[in-house]
Formats: sequence, C-alpha cells, structure tokens
Amino acid sequence: MAWRGHFQTREKAPTDLVTDADLAAQGAIREVIAARFPEHAFVGEEQPSGKRSFGDQQLVWIVDPLDGTTNYVHGYPCYAVSVALARGGKPLLGVIYDPVAEECFVAVHGQGAWCNGTRIQTSGITKLAAALVSISLPPQVGRDSPDLLDFIEVVQVCQGVRRTGSAALNLAYVARGQLDAVWANLINPWDVAAGVLMVREAGGVVTARGGDEFDLWNPPFLATSSAQLHEALMRVLTPYRRPPGDA
Repeated sequence: MAWRGHFQTREKAPTDLVTDADLAAQGAIREVIAARFPEHAFVGEEQPSGKRSFGDQQLVWIVDPLDGTTNYVHGYPCYAVSVALARGGKPLLGVIYDPVAEECFVAVHGQGAWCNGTRIQTSGITKLAAALVSISLPPQVGRDSPDLLDFIEVVQVCQGVRRTGSAALNLAYVARGQLDAVWANLINPWDVAAGVLMVREAGGVVTARGGDEFDLWNPPFLATSSAQLHEALMRVLTPYRRPPGDA
C-alpha cells in the first residue's frame, strides 16, 4: 500500500504488468521466509525460472506478491497477496491478504479455513441457476479462446457471472460463500496454491479443469461450493484441452 502513487509499471508481456510494488513485496516475503526457514525452497511469480522439480518431502513456499496487478495499477480495489506452503505438490498452508479490505484469509490442511479469525465455509449451493460464478481470463483473449466459449455457456444458465481480476480473491470468496464457483484454463501455481487449499478446507470441491485430480504444478482448475455444482458445471463447460507445448 505504501507504493500506491509512487510505483513504476513495466510489461512482462503484452497486457501482463509488473510494478515496483510486486518486486518489493516478493523481496520482503522472501527475506522473512529465508530468515526463518533457510532450508525451504521458494517459488515466486517475479522469480523467472524453468520447469521446477522438487522431492516429495521438499517444503516449498509459493508466493504471488501482488495478485491482480492490473487492478492495483488502475486503483481498482481487488488485489491481494497470496502465500502458500506445499510439500509433494500438496498445499499445507495458505494465506491470502486483501490490503484494501484488511481481510486475512487463512487455511491449514485438515484444520479448516478462516477470515480474520472467523471460521468460513462455502455456500453449499448445488444448482447452476442459483450460482454466482467467477470466470478467470488470461491477459490476452482471442475470439476463439476457450475462456470466452466457457463464458458464453455459463452466462446462459448461472444466476450471474463476475470477473474480479484476482484468482486468489476469487478462491477466497468461494471459500467464504460469496461466490459459488470459479475456474481457469490458463493459470500459474502461485495464483492458486493458497486458494485451492482454502476452498477445500471450507468444504468445497477442487479438481483439475478437466475433472481429474488437481495438480499444483499444472494448475488449470475448477473450484465449486459443492460436489453437485461441480458435476453440473462440468456438463456445461467446454471440454478442457491442454495448451500446445504444455508439459
């Protein structure tokens, strides 16, 4: 928040922005983790690297220092910090902090999910006609994008469709029952590592976008408030096809 009005903005790719705040936030988070847990691995959005391979017992911190950078740049109040700890590709701990609303979402594997100390749970909505869902769009969207095809399908059958611009907050809102479902065809581990755990600990369902077991390192996903809503959305969404060249 201290960087608001003082940051410089750069493009990592067309329409994909990074600011001084992203870099400073990741640096601060990494410094704290390295001081406490020097033996742990660290993966952050602003740390370019190739394909990652960790042992089954390696503890890995997965950090998005500013999820919703475009919102942040425009002063639109929907961005967050996402921090997760995983082992063997399984999230153990997740924290999502909204600095505008001063809301801190926390989830611990097997122990539930909270917001500012209050236990949260999904809405339990089971029917598409009663569901408020959020769609996640990549930085660049073509006319034949599967994301737009999904939008066309769900907007006809759901109660409402939203796009917030923050995958982390989308998942936090599903966990708290404000949204009933969210999915993404193109997403990164740091966007969802904390939120996926949060939805599950709040009673929701998370799978890979195609319906298989969720894979943190290949993270296109579908998260819903209930198993029934998950089944209903799987029947409506377009068949998931892995992008060409995706490992």
